[in-house]
Amino acid sequence: MITPEYIFESSWEVCNKVGGIYTVLSSKAQTLTLRHKDKVIFVGPDLGNNPDDFEEDFTLFADWKMLLPTNLKVRTGRWLVPGRPVVMLIAYKTFSDKRDSLYYDMWKDFGVDSSRAYGDYDESCIFAYSVGLTIENFYNFYELGNKNVVALFNEWMLCMGALYLQKHVPAIATVFTTHATTIGRSIAGNNKPLYGQLPAYNGDQMAKELNVEAKHSLEKQTARAVDCFTTVSEITAIECKQLLDKAPDIVTPNGFEDGFVPQNGDYPVKREEARKTLMNVVTKLTGKPVANDAFFIATSGRYEYRNKGIDVFIDTINKLRKNSGLKREIVAFIMVPAWVYAARADLKYVLENNIDQGKPLQTPFITHWLHNTSEDKVLNFILSSGFTNESPDNVRIVFVPCYLDYHDQILNRSYYDLLIGMDTTVFASYYEPWGYTPMESIAFGIPTITTDLAGFGLWVKSIVSGGNIEEGVAVTHRSEDNYFEVVDSISRHIETLMNADGREEIRKRCFAIARRAGWDEFIKYYYAAFDCAFFNAKKRKKQV
Repeated sequence: MITPEYIFESSWEVCNKVGGIYTVLSSKAQTLTLRHKDKVIFVGPDLGNNPDDFEEDFTLFADWKMLLPTNLKVRTGRWLVPGRPVVMLIAYKTFSDKRDSLYYDMWKDFGVDSSRAYGDYDESCIFAYSVGLTIENFYNFYELGNKNVVALFNEWMLCMGALYLQKHVPAIATVFTTHATTIGRSIAGNNKPLYGQLPAYNGDQMAKELNVEAKHSLEKQTARAVDCFTTVSEITAIECKQLLDKAPDIVTPNGFEDGFVPQNGDYPVKREEARKTLMNVVTKLTGKPVANDAFFIATSGRYEYRNKGIDVFIDTINKLRKNSGLKREIVAFIMVPAWVYAARADLKYVLENNIDQGKPLQTPFITHWLHNTSEDKVLNFILSSGFTNESPDNVRIVFVPCYLDYHDQILNRSYYDLLIGMDTTVFASYYEPWGYTPMESIAFGIPTITTDLAGFGLWVKSIVSGGNIEEGVAVTHRSEDNYFEVVDSISRHIETLMNADGREEIRKRCFAIARRAGWDEFIKYYYAAFDCAFFNAKKRKKQV
């Protein structure tokens, strides 16, 4: 197996927390840097701000930066995650005038059709192009021609960087990872049956129908052109083969790094802090104290209402609300970033001044006002389901629609700081190529419920039965037409957990499963991908 001497990994989410790919890269960093030190270099966008997780270091590659072309502006530093890897942030907008020539070259050289591009396509492709230029310039400056260099590009947004290197620096082995195909996500997001009809779908035809032709063309041609094409789960591999006409060369499942999890005596302290924070916010919002033994349930992730099972989650909590036999109070949290306008001034005021009003605030289901409050699907479904968050209901539901980054002005904690305070989590996904959120949950010792339409759900069934939440993970069967059976199944798992003894044993089982999904276990799949890429790159060079 050929081992890389330099690894470049690029993504829109390097030092830019948007979705799950941020967690993939930031948690993988420590495992890679332990092996390769500062020869692992993450490349992300310079968005003109100073990210909290980026520490600039002017001395890093100072000789190289002094001789960069005037339009190639790169900041270097450390990503403040376990491992503190080297990061390059590129001010890519200086290359916007190259768009038309870039798109022509991509069509001429690789058959990528950008003619129907719109939305975020242009900006993403310009960034990807700047990544390719940066890696090329670095490679040439440090004379790495006799080194094993691999460049890994995540999602369609970085595809043109991979293709640029294929043409201009063929000695660099290229890897492209799709975490979810453009077409698969679009089919599911448009309420079309993905899995039941998958064998009948033609990717090109569906791209035209769903108006994502440019992204699909770019993704499809890159999957075919790179030295190694990967995806994150077996369920998405099937999707790739059908919709991109290219099966992945390697499946690279996502791991997790337990360096994010409080250890030993810090764990109960952090858990208690999380619960106190959550209890205080809920009490002030709803005007009703939260019982010390209240059962906390959460869902989180990207705001994809159907794909991520947010609708199922609300229906499940509503079913529990109607159960008169509940012996414990339930507080459910939907921690899904939406189009936030501002933190609620009334809630912020009563929190800062520790005022107990004894009555709920207006709309006591949401912590931050939205730009589109009246049209928001989550809030409207909560209201139409009959929740009041008032007595005598023993079940409350709270929508936290902001990024939890310490600066939201209401909770002022990170997601992990709050996750540790939960009693269980629910991720009832319909479309979930992997499923980082349930993996994060068990890594923090929180039992979780997911589905067999998630890559993680399928993987975990090789470890446990999936039928008993007391094992640490329950995996509910989900299909095109069993929505209410999923609601019933999840509610039963929650009730089982609420009445279960031996919670410490359940927590230990969560940790045990999480260890088997650690990067120290899963990184081997990436090295297999690197080896595949080196083999094909050398074969490609001989053909040239």
